[in-house]
Formats: sequence, C-alpha cells, structure tokens
Amino acid sequence: MAIDDDRHAIREELEELKKNGARRQELSIHACKRLFFDLGIRPSMATVRELTQTGSASDIPKDIELFWQRIRTASKVRIGAGTLPPTLQEKAGELLGALFDEALAHAHTAFEAERADLDADRTKAAQDVRDAEARRAAADEILQRSEARAEAAWTRVRELESQLAASAAQGVFHHDGLQTTVRKLEAENEALHKRIDTEQATNASLRDRIDALHEDMRKSTEHYAQQIKDALAEAERRVKPMLVELDSLRSMASTWQAGQREASRKEFDFIQQLASAKARADRLDAQLRERSDEIDALTRQVTRLRGQQNVDASVAAVLCELAAAGRLNEEELARIGTAVDGHVELPAHCPKCRDGEPELSQVGEHYELSCPECEHSSGAGNSRLEAVTRFLQGNGEPTVA
Repeated sequence: MAIDDDRHAIREELEELKKNGARRQELSIHACKRLFFDLGIRPSMATVRELTQTGSASDIPKDIELFWQRIRTASKVRIGAGTLPPTLQEKAGELLGALFDEALAHAHTAFEAERADLDADRTKAAQDVRDAEARRAAADEILQRSEARAEAAWTRVRELESQLAASAAQGVFHHDGLQTTVRKLEAENEALHKRIDTEQATNASLRDRIDALHEDMRKSTEHYAQQIKDALAEAERRVKPMLVELDSLRSMASTWQAGQREASRKEFDFIQQLASAKARADRLDAQLRERSDEIDALTRQVTRLRGQQNVDASVAAVLCELAAAGRLNEEELARIGTAVDGHVELPAHCPKCRDGEPELSQVGEHYELSCPECEHSSGAGNSRLEAVTRFLQGNGEPTVA
C-alpha cells in the first residue's frame, strides 16, 4: 500500500509540473529520480510511461538514458572533489563505471521484457477487441434474424386468423349442406331397406328352385354315370381284339426295321467295296498313263536313233553350228530337210526373254518352236533344224546367207 501511495504522490507531482508547463523530458527525469532515489525502483519505460502518461516508446528510453548520464556526471564530480588519492579515485571511477554499465544492461533487459509484455498485452487487447466486434456483429445478426422471424410469425398469425375466419364461414355453409345430405341419405336408406326385403323374398323362392334343380341334377348324374359305365364296358370288349392286332403289327414293324438295318449295312459294305474298286481302277489308270508316256518317249528315242543312223554325228554337228550361225539359207535348209533332226538339240532358254523354256510342236510335216512366256515363235518350218534356226535368229523368217 505504501508503494501505491508513493506512486499516487508521484503522479500528483507530475500533474503539478504539467500544469506549470513542464516538458516531457522534465517529467520523465523527475519520475526517474523519484523511482530510483525514493522508492529504490530501477526506472523503466513501462513504469515511467505509467506515471507520466506521455511520451512514445522511443522518447522515454532517451529520457531514461539522460537520467543515467546525469547520475554518472554527478558521481564523477563528487569523486573528483574528494581528498582520495589518484589511485583510489581511478579505482572508484572504474567501479562506478562498471556499476553503471551493469545497471544499464539490467535496465535494457528489463526494458525489453517490459516491451515484450506491453506488446503481448496490446496484441491480446487487439484480439479481445476483434473478438468483441465479432461477437457484437454475431449478436446484431442474431437480433436481426430474430426480428425477421418475429415479423414472419406475426404475419403468419394474421394469415391464420384470416383463414380461421374463412373456415368458420365455410363451416356454417358446410353444416347446412351436411344436414341436407343427411336427410337425403335417410330417404335413400329407407328405400334400400324396402328393396332389401323384396330381394330377400326373391332369394327365398330362388333357393327353393335351386334345391329342386340340385335334386334333378343328382338323378341325371346317376343316370349318366350308369350309361358311361356301360359304354366303357362295351369299349373294352371292342378294344381287346384291336390291342392283339396292334401287338402283332408292332412285332412285324420290329422285324421290318431289323431287315432295313441289315439292308443298310449291306449297302454300306457295297459302297465301300465300290470305292476300293474305283481307287484300284484309278491307280491302274495312272499306271497306264505312265506306261503310255514311257512308250511314247521310247518311240521318239527310237525314231531319233533311226534318223541318226543315216548321218554322221560330226557332220550333223557342223550343220547345226552353221545353221545356228546363220550361214545356211532357206534353200540349203530345205535340201537338208529332216536328215539331221535327230541330232538337233532344242535351246534351253528363249533368246528374247531369257526366262521361257521353248516348246517344239509338230503339225503334220511342219515344225514350230515357240516360247510360252513371251510368245516368240519360229514359224512353221519343214524340219526341226529350220525351226530352231529361225527361233535362235529372233524372227520367223528364214535367213539368207
């Protein structure tokens, strides 16, 4: 409580100084003096700002620094004015300087801590303000919604009141209509009761008629049952011979089916034998054709050998070379005739296309050599030598030496 009283007294002094026109720096220095010398509290920005209620975060530290500077100056003056030896004065000055530095460091530390606290308090206050604003906005919105709902509720109440009045009027009208409908239904009910009595009398007469019909139906059923029984007995008497005949027909059918299966099997065997005979006939036919080809080749060989027997092979070779070289004319080839045909060899390839294999054909007494690929032909010649010569020369006309 004493500290609070002292602080209150300091505030009053500062107020007096403000009224007397003291500046911010004077107020801050006076607060530092009272705190440091009277209360034993190290001056800080927060405490000085709390007492003076003026100054910024950058001005108050300057005022505190000026206060400490004045104290250092006063200390130096007092120490210098004494009768201490120079060595002690120097040591005392160093101690005071160290004490001042330590006090200054402590003041800075306390200042930073108080600044952090103030920043935290300011941030918290700002957050509280924002939260309060948000809550106020939410409350305003809720209030507006409540007012809107209340207005809608009053509107709904008025609508319901009007509907209730209309419903009451319609209820009176419907009640009158209901009374009329009830009277009408009562009249219809009376008429229906009378009609039901009439229908019940009619139903009684119909029941009697139905009983009589049931009796007639029973008698007719017994009569028809006896007739059906007699008819079944007569049918059994007539069907028995038919069943015996049916059994005999079934046995005949099974015998016929067995014969059909046997005939089918024999037919299949015959077809197999016929197929094997045809295969043997085809093989024999192929062998016959092969033998015929061999006979034809042997016949041609015999004919060639017979032709070669009349002319010497060397002479025939010379004539073939002359003909191939184009040194024999048509007349000379005609005189030679078929004398050297047995020694004439057919060319292996066509001289024009180089791909086709020439084929020699004989029509009557004329020979013709042609290429099946390019259709190059020698034309009809009187001998194989003439046909080969024309074919090798590249045209169908004879060459004149």
